[in-house]
Amino acid sequence: MAGFGTRRMANRRDRGLRAYLAGEAAEARIAQDYERRGFTIARRRWRGEGGEIDLIARLGDAVIFIEVKSARDFATAAGYLGTRQMARLYDAANEFLGNEPAGLLTEARFDVALVDGQGAFEIVENAFTA
Repeated sequence: MAGFGTRRMANRRDRGLRAYLAGEAAEARIAQDYERRGFTIARRRWRGEGGEIDLIARLGDAVIFIEVKSARDFATAAGYLGTRQMARLYDAANEFLGNEPAGLLTEARFDVALVDGQGAFEIVENAFTA
């Protein structure tokens, strides 16, 4: 019986590692796309007291907060972003902007990048107001 529980824990750990690595790969793919379009990636997995932001990009003086969601299809990925997480993202973004020269007056937006199981992606710019 001890072997069964150990195996189940190992499977759970393996799934967690796969999810972590898939998330990193999705974020790298999205960062590459933003850079290709002329953005600068300022931070990856930035963590503040309010929470973590996957990617923070800059375009001129504007700051773009990017949440990356991956799943087997776009609809499932989009469903992973709930109101509680959006509130945490707002808190973290406010903390980040507090250290910008213009503070909370800095031009900013939230984009959501959806990545499917095949590696295709869709970016929803200014997603929290869309």
